[in-house]
Amino acid sequence: MKKIISILITALFFNFSFSQNKLQTINKIVSEANNNSKLENLAHELMDQIGPRLTGTSQMLQAHDWVIKKYNSWGINSKNEQFGQWRAWERGISHIDMMSPWVKSLEGQQLSWSASTKKNGELGEVVNIPYESKEKFESWLKTIKGKHVLLGEPDISGRPDYDIERWAKEKTLEEIRKFRLTKRSRQARNIRKTGYAYSDMIKAIEDAKPAAIITSNWQGGFGTNTIFSPGSFGISSDTPTVDVSMEDFGLLFRLAESGQKPTVNINIQSKELGKVPTYNSIGRIEGVEKPNEYIILSAHLDTTGGGTGATDNGTGTIVMMEAMRILKKIYPNPKRTIIAGHWGAEEQGLNGSSAFVEDNPEIVKNLQALFNQDNGTGRTVQISGHGFTEAYRFMGDWLKYVPSEISDEIETDFPGVPIPLFQKESNGVMVRAGGSSDWRNFVSSGVPGFNLTSLDFSYGGKSKYFYTWHTNRDTYDKIIFDDVRDNAILVAILTYLASEEDELMPRDRRVLPINPMTGERGKWPSLRVPNRDGSEDN
Repeated sequence: MKKIISILITALFFNFSFSQNKLQTINKIVSEANNNSKLENLAHELMDQIGPRLTGTSQMLQAHDWVIKKYNSWGINSKNEQFGQWRAWERGISHIDMMSPWVKSLEGQQLSWSASTKKNGELGEVVNIPYESKEKFESWLKTIKGKHVLLGEPDISGRPDYDIERWAKEKTLEEIRKFRLTKRSRQARNIRKTGYAYSDMIKAIEDAKPAAIITSNWQGGFGTNTIFSPGSFGISSDTPTVDVSMEDFGLLFRLAESGQKPTVNINIQSKELGKVPTYNSIGRIEGVEKPNEYIILSAHLDTTGGGTGATDNGTGTIVMMEAMRILKKIYPNPKRTIIAGHWGAEEQGLNGSSAFVEDNPEIVKNLQALFNQDNGTGRTVQISGHGFTEAYRFMGDWLKYVPSEISDEIETDFPGVPIPLFQKESNGVMVRAGGSSDWRNFVSSGVPGFNLTSLDFSYGGKSKYFYTWHTNRDTYDKIIFDDVRDNAILVAILTYLASEEDELMPRDRRVLPINPMTGERGKWPSLRVPNRDGSEDN
């Protein structure tokens, strides 16, 4: 009996001592994050100094080199790993000026990978597409050479829904809602009247040699437009294409509709530079006990080019970099190898991370966990098990060590499903469920990847308020650094605990539920095939 009691006391003392060591390390992580944060400096250097990071641009290459230089300055081994090549394109100036019936500089910019105008721009009349009949449309096509074509129609109001809901009469609100809800079906009916399918209509317009096409991809918030490529509208990159604010688009549309024949000078300059390498930037802190088992900190480095990519995905990038910095200082000799993956070409189809999965089967096979962030500036409010039945046992235990002011905000969903596409409401506030990001490629390969879903902060997606997802307003000033700091603390603690775990997390997967829309049982997602030779423009 004395021997048994002695063994129990020893075990209890060992567990207590081990737990105390964990808490001491965690306290040091929290202290370093709060008292010596580098987040503001990282954000300034990445967003303000480098700027937009569209795949294939010089800014994207500069961002990769910046990540490596920063890691090396912290004593973290790092390198850029090429996984393919991409169309090299460099954005220049965008000057869009209405010259008549009065003079006004319009708010807008060249779409990504769009062709340029002539050196001093193209001065031309702005025209609307006639939708009355095929005969009318085809007759109009013969007149548009050298003119600027407005694609689409303006919204009924430049006020976001929440502003209208606050002030308008109920009848007015119903009329505006009806206009917006029927916009897509109305446009489809109009296109059918031309006698063309949408893609054929666009080709017919381009074949008629307009000077440029003007779009307005308004997202329902004051001043917010998403900036993609001409290809997102079915337009080829050979046609100069600009996106202008909803307010300026509406101005041009109304002037053209009333017969005022507005003229605009569009001067957009960009350069085609052939092909350039495309990379993943990889940082590593080598493990000392189990160096061939891994934890990955995951965030994509590229942007769509509208704003400076502060919340998509500048915040995810600096969270992972700050967590790596803290871990290197506080926990320099981890049990397992810690990798930071800053992926390239995510916006074109998760290419960097899927290439990494293809190229590094041994790392994927021996992955303890991956932590990914890619949806805005808010604090983490949801973590899903993504269908792994044992995820709760590990993640649930790790979260107990996270400071309560951070962990109390987090709802967990175990075992969850591989790709949650639904919208989630947490603490009465709308959040984006996560959609699909780089964690998908690891989950698809059957290894535990966790998306740290953030509070929405009007990021976008399915949010009621849409301000920064791929928009011209995704800039440094939208970052909420207190929340980003909490996320860095969370990632650093989870990574530390995942590294110290005795056991490699099991790969057991749940049976997926039946989809009520199809009546079929859900299937585990397949790995995306990476595009390693990017020549497409969307």
